[in-house]
Amino acid sequence: MAVYKISVMGSGYVGLTTAVGFASKSYKVIISTHDKQKVASINKGIPPFYEPGLTELLREVVDDGNLKCVSDSETAILNTDITFIATGTPSKRDGSIDLQFLKNASREIGQALKKKKKYHLVIVKSTVVPGTTNDTVKPTIEKHSGKKCGTAFGLCMSPEFLAEGSALKDTFNPDRIIIGEYDKKSGDLLESLYKDFCQENTLPIVRTNLPNAELIKYASNAFLAMKVSFINQMANLCQKIPNADVAVTARGIGLDKRIGPLFLKAGLGWGGSCFPKDLKALLNFAKKTGTALPLTEATLSVNSAQPLKAVQLAEQLLGNFERKTVAVLGLSFKPGTDDMRDAMSIKIVEELLNRKARVRVYDPAATKNARAISGKKIRYCKSAIECIRNADCAILVTEWSEFLQLKPEDFAANMRKPILVDGRHVYDPRKFSRKLRYVAIGVGPKDAEP
Repeated sequence: MAVYKISVMGSGYVGLTTAVGFASKSYKVIISTHDKQKVASINKGIPPFYEPGLTELLREVVDDGNLKCVSDSETAILNTDITFIATGTPSKRDGSIDLQFLKNASREIGQALKKKKKYHLVIVKSTVVPGTTNDTVKPTIEKHSGKKCGTAFGLCMSPEFLAEGSALKDTFNPDRIIIGEYDKKSGDLLESLYKDFCQENTLPIVRTNLPNAELIKYASNAFLAMKVSFINQMANLCQKIPNADVAVTARGIGLDKRIGPLFLKAGLGWGGSCFPKDLKALLNFAKKTGTALPLTEATLSVNSAQPLKAVQLAEQLLGNFERKTVAVLGLSFKPGTDDMRDAMSIKIVEELLNRKARVRVYDPAATKNARAISGKKIRYCKSAIECIRNADCAILVTEWSEFLQLKPEDFAANMRKPILVDGRHVYDPRKFSRKLRYVAIGVGPKDAEP
């Protein structure tokens, strides 16, 4: 097979991880971004965000000469055969999708292709609502290139299914590959590229049209978010039932092969860069078609209220928060990332401050991003022990592995009042209840011993 040169427009989680993945398989890859600080950082082998394993692999592919980053998109496109569009698609105020970055990328691709004689394949990897690739990307490229899709250039929509914290693993070991194709030639070329990349892995490849590929991404995220909100709803019920434990409930239903165990971990809700914006965009898109999505609306509603459960549980044990010190363990929306976009910790910290609490926080990776959000309103600690020392209450928000090593004695010996709210249900309620005033999401009150 021919060895294709690849360009990637966008240097966020999807763009950079995709680029590093291909570069590690000896493809020549050029990343294009207008952020000159990111250009300099990436070319030094330093990623602009935290992702396990990414720094080492980025440094390796940069040193090998397989990856470079430029601020000139025309250079990237003219010197490659295939371009992935991986620009952000944030939410507007009304929840609808903001396509400004995608439109800019499409225009720049068109302007570059105007100067190119060879066939070029364009692949939309950004998450976009159905119809975007055909009705926005395609005509924009055609307008600025003066060329027709299907002859001078090919077009596909291939959504990503990366999870922050395991993005590299997901890149090299995808569950499936979705190829939405404008025409067969485009789909054939992209399938051959993926098969070469995943040589040792035999995985399902679904080839379909453009709108189906776009919708598959939204449907996937909406369903996974719904599973989390469902188990959190059940956790809230378990909280009221003596001796009930949502972890046992989740295990019992997860063994049903029709349901499965994944995304049935009760806690304080989901956040991050994908679920919140994608569900809002899906609702907005569906509304424009005259279609109601009540399950998706309920999914968002349950999730919006869930983080405040931690504050309510803490209040039951602590009483008035005024002038009390509360330690918050974990800030990122999930372990393995420094991403605080729509993180549950933001709502929790804000509510604690509103109730006049003194708030301390600790996170292994997200402190810098937290400072940009909360500034000097809270105290930032350098370890979990420093965070809980002399605190009146501790709330576990993000289940980083180092927090799982903490023992009941660590809280009992260091806290002024050993009160712990386990927001992710990661500790053994029986062991921790013996040493502390302990409550976990989804664990009901314990009956008196017979």
